Amino acid sequence: MQKQKDIIVIGGGAAGFFAAINIAETHPKLSVAILERGKEGLQKVKISGGGRCNVTHAEFIPSELVQNYPRGAKELLGPFHTFMTGDTIAWFEERGVELKIEDDGRMFPVSNSSQTIIDCFLFEAKKHKVEVLYNHSVKSIKLCHAEPVEASQNNYNFKISTSQQEIETKKIVVATGSNPKIWKLLEDLGHTIVPPVPSLFTFDINDKRIKGIPGVVAQNVDVKVIGTDLFSEGPLLITHVGMSAPAILKLSAYGAVELAKLNYNFEIEINFIKQDFEDCLSQLKDSKQELAKKQIFGTAQFDLPKRLWRNLILASHISENERWADLNKEQLTALAEQLTQAIFQVTGKSTFKEEFVTAGGVDLKEINFKTFESKLIPNLFFAGEVINVDAVTGGFNFQNAWTGAYIVSQSISDK
Repeated sequence: MQKQKDIIVIGGGAAGFFAAINIAETHPKLSVAILERGKEGLQKVKISGGGRCNVTHAEFIPSELVQNYPRGAKELLGPFHTFMTGDTIAWFEERGVELKIEDDGRMFPVSNSSQTIIDCFLFEAKKHKVEVLYNHSVKSIKLCHAEPVEASQNNYNFKISTSQQEIETKKIVVATGSNPKIWKLLEDLGHTIVPPVPSLFTFDINDKRIKGIPGVVAQNVDVKVIGTDLFSEGPLLITHVGMSAPAILKLSAYGAVELAKLNYNFEIEINFIKQDFEDCLSQLKDSKQELAKKQIFGTAQFDLPKRLWRNLILASHISENERWADLNKEQLTALAEQLTQAIFQVTGKSTFKEEFVTAGGVDLKEINFKTFESKLIPNLFFAGEVINVDAVTGGFNFQNAWTGAYIVSQSISDK
């Protein structure tokens, strides 16, 4: 006999567990099961934030929060008025998980361990009788009716075939993140899938100006992609293979589609000191007077890290031993250009730590954001990154997962 459930949640990750737990808690009469293709779930939760789980971000104004979503900002504004950061904090605290805010706004469990979040989810799932079916890879989703009708007591809308069995269900919540196989199944049901491209990645750059100084941070820079409108600002980290940190990661997220079209081969212009060229040149001329007898190599200006300052000096055709007084007009001009208009060639991308984020997914126009239900197929709901929403790093992708999953749980009726 086929297995029958009122609600099937496809995907045992953050959004899937959060949806299933809240559905089961809000509607205790409904039978709820999670289908997870792996032998255990919550893998992204486990590795997020270096194993600490960056649960959310301390931004409490919806209109400010949405600015961290390159795709989905407009659509999430309403949902964030229903469930956002403060609600996330309260939800976890009510279940014994206290969160803390770090200096950069990221929020983690006070235990500093993602296992705290995983244990909470597993406990709540068991408490509310959510069945978790591991090693259940979904092979097909079929509508039981030519015209989907509202699920009633004896009326199952969907038939799901997994690697283990067939299951009939009245409602489905798809929370599979960036899963091409599930996107294909949704496409077969009539949904439009925006082609996925990587988001949140670091830039590969082979340049002598950043060679040999990994770990150096320029605290506040401007970065733009030459030939586009793409622009970002913030801290910049020099790595063994190129550049990272918020200035680069934001650019990679907001430029995900455009940079994919460029095949990750493009030029960026960096202003290391957030001053225009003329102001910088004027300040360098003042330093030439004031520091005349000092070696330029040992007197870093503009609060730049010494190792970066020295590399930019060398790139301006100034030798290690030259004093400020020795600098000619061409050298001062070259240095001002390196500080405010440095051009770097990007030759590729690298995944940012453990953050696997993808732009793309179910077209936002096909989702009702009051309920996170499909506009095309009644009783089909979505939560998390399966839809074309993605965010910059800092806990924002999880907040999208919590918000969508919670709203789904409130939208699903007991009927």
